[in-house]
Amino acid sequence: MTPDPRDARIAELEKLLAEALARIAALEELLRKSSINSSKPPSSDGPEKKPVRRAKPSGRNAGGQPGHKAWMRPLVPAEQVDRHHECVPDECAHCAAPLRGHDPTPLLHQVFHLPEIRPLVDQYALHALGCGACGAVTRAELPTGVPTRSFGPSVVATIALLMGAYRMSKRSVQVLLADVFGLSISLGAIIGSQNVASAALAVPVAEAHRYVSEAAVKHADETGWFDETGLVWLWAAVTPLVTVFLIQAHRSTVAAQAFLGKAKGVLISDRYSAYNWWPLWDRQVCWAHLIRDFTAIAERGGESKRIGDGLLAESKQLFLWWNRVRDGTLSRDSFRKYTSPLRKRVAALLLEGTCVAHPKTARTCARIQRVACCLWYFVDQDGIEPTNNRAERAVRHGVLWRKSSLGTKSLTGSEFVGRILTAQATLRQQGRNVLAFLRAACEAQLHGTTPPSLLPPLDAN
Repeated sequence: MTPDPRDARIAELEKLLAEALARIAALEELLRKSSINSSKPPSSDGPEKKPVRRAKPSGRNAGGQPGHKAWMRPLVPAEQVDRHHECVPDECAHCAAPLRGHDPTPLLHQVFHLPEIRPLVDQYALHALGCGACGAVTRAELPTGVPTRSFGPSVVATIALLMGAYRMSKRSVQVLLADVFGLSISLGAIIGSQNVASAALAVPVAEAHRYVSEAAVKHADETGWFDETGLVWLWAAVTPLVTVFLIQAHRSTVAAQAFLGKAKGVLISDRYSAYNWWPLWDRQVCWAHLIRDFTAIAERGGESKRIGDGLLAESKQLFLWWNRVRDGTLSRDSFRKYTSPLRKRVAALLLEGTCVAHPKTARTCARIQRVACCLWYFVDQDGIEPTNNRAERAVRHGVLWRKSSLGTKSLTGSEFVGRILTAQATLRQQGRNVLAFLRAACEAQLHGTTPPSLLPPLDAN
């Protein structure tokens, strides 16, 4: 019997339809990607994406509510007051009768002003004298500790602060120094000051990197950066009191090992494969990233939706208990008991997910299964968080800097970014003054003395 050509045509069309439907589904999922169901940053969602409201509207007006504790500016001590004015009434505000006497407890009202600032200029006259014996002329040299450049440690530290802590461009720094300080400075001098500050931070930052590599618990994350070669990566590692940054050319296992050092302590990160060299028994996978994966699974419909919805429900219950542990209303032992059956349900859902027809769902569930033991470290051990929010918050400063500056144009510029980000993040964590530290570091480099340390004091929590 001769095959009907129409059957072959129908089969061909059915194949094309299946391919088209698969392509459409993939494109629709790509369009649905956002910061809620993927690792994309919230800034990429666009204005049409409304932020998720985590709490129901209360119906009250914005701002302070009736009965809330007022915050009053404390008065500056009398010895720190620059000018004191006595305001005594002459006549009664009610009947205009003359007033006499003395108020021992007047109401004090203090008004703060900013002084007019101008740069302090040190001038060195280098005299040249001729020798009566040989006729040679000798020019005096600058005293020890005097910079050969036109700008001292205070100017260098301020430039580094404005660029690193406040993400200002070189031109913006140039304008601010002129407007606020009355200091005229070229863009080349600003770049030179940046390099001086970077060199002054080299030793303290290297010490901070060693501290983080030895820390018992650390968070790690990475984000894109740009330099003259193209796309590079800004790495961040966060401990409770020290945070370090480093720009590297690659986002790989080798780069992660070079940044984090030996695998010591507990690492909290996302599921990115560059961290897979870290021992599984000392690793916590970020649940915020897992919830995004579960959301993406649920949005695919069909069997994927059932698996995703189930995993999201278990995640919600897990964090309800975890929030109670953090606020002290649930003991750690009770938390472990409550989560024991939940862990089994999550494992069962992931196993089911590996068998669904949707290839992305099956692949995601299989990959999570490989690090299944890393999901529950925070349940069993104190001092471990279930999310990598610390590192993500720390790296956000670098993301904003990259967006405004479009990256760096040299290796020295990238070194400065890593060092100044390390200094400002660490000093903020410890409640120390960033400008004072930068000035001390620049003065130490100028005089050849030991620079200040970024490490916390031994008695710090």
